Amino acid sequence: MSVVMKLIRKYWSLLIFLFVWSACKEKAAQLSPKPVLPKDSVVSESADSVTDTYTSVDKSPMDMVYFPVDYPKFKMANNKIPPPVARVIYSRPHLQGRQLFHDVLKYGEHWRMGANESTEIDFFRDVTIQGKKIRAGRYVIYCILGPASWNIAINTNIDSWGLQQDTTRDVQRFQIPVTHGNPALEYYTMAFSKTSTGADLIMAWDDVVARLPIEF
Repeated sequence: MSVVMKLIRKYWSLLIFLFVWSACKEKAAQLSPKPVLPKDSVVSESADSVTDTYTSVDKSPMDMVYFPVDYPKFKMANNKIPPPVARVIYSRPHLQGRQLFHDVLKYGEHWRMGANESTEIDFFRDVTIQGKKIRAGRYVIYCILGPASWNIAINTNIDSWGLQQDTTRDVQRFQIPVTHGNPALEYYTMAFSKTSTGADLIMAWDDVVARLPIEF
């Protein structure tokens, strides 16, 4: 057999091997089971890297907090438990290398206590704040910022954008102290903390913490 024929046979043998190998690899990939995420799993990605056909991905994620803390989990275990006392729905801005005061917030200005839509608080029963009764219902909550205290407003202008508050619809206002020098938080955070008379609504960002005492 000539040298040319030997080279041709060798060439075709190599092509056949590569074709069979590629086909087997593709078949194996198709048969490999895809990983199954737990029921409540969420794939986390940076907002800058996510593409969504239907809506933009917000850099300030929306959050919801209850008192009692984790109430929906308790209800899942026992659907006969009484309704919660309160719930807050808000969006969580983050510092992104900025100084809280005065890059993001400024003293003397109204602040929606979050990002995007107005922050809302639901009271599922009547409560008392600084001796003032607040009836059960759904409200907007915002504040006027000061270096030593915040003026918290409960307002009825629900389903509104947070940058402009209609102060004529304030139900009550409460002045509460703020503390500085606390452990720094990148994301603005709201949470409930149980007290002997009810619960405090904690509002914390950077090293600043304010607490609104709620009695019930």
